Amino acid sequence: MEDEFSHSTATEEEDSPAPRPSRGRAFVRFVRELLETILPALFIALLINVFVGQATRVEGQSMEPNLHSEQRLVVEKLSYRFHGPQRFDIVVLSMPSQGDELLIKRVIGLPGEEVEIRDGEVYVNGILLEEPFTDDSTHPGRDSKVTVPPLHVYVMGDNRDRSNDSRSFGPVPIDNIVGRAWFSYWPPEQIGFIH
Repeated sequence: MEDEFSHSTATEEEDSPAPRPSRGRAFVRFVRELLETILPALFIALLINVFVGQATRVEGQSMEPNLHSEQRLVVEKLSYRFHGPQRFDIVVLSMPSQGDELLIKRVIGLPGEEVEIRDGEVYVNGILLEEPFTDDSTHPGRDSKVTVPPLHVYVMGDNRDRSNDSRSFGPVPIDNIVGRAWFSYWPPEQIGFIH
């Protein structure tokens, strides 16, 4: 009889619920799990923003009719680590001499090329440049003929009458290029890759 009682007492102890952790411990565990999840995610997002791509917004009319003010874009930063900008790439520039705002322009002239604006037309190395992305004639600005220095590009906006570009501030150091405009994500009717 004594054995049965001992046995039943042990069974009752095994079935009893485990003590609950205190609220303080539960809160500490919750915060730790949250930090273990959020901090790596923030670190990864920061790495992506610095080295791979970032979001930006078009301001002004200099790239119309192809890009519009308030349009939101993803700027891709990786490809220029492997090769230089190509003619007609749309690039985002940091130009400290032009203020804190990022500029968005199209690459027209590459290092070593001669860019000339004559009779409202753009010539590169003496050859008329076919520009299907603009209907505007091009007015000279400060220089009507310039040779692009090494490690620089000559940039212009698609809306030539409303663009502050290399015609006024000269060729741009390639180091000032933040990245290439890659994808439009807002507004919804303009979602798509940028050409």
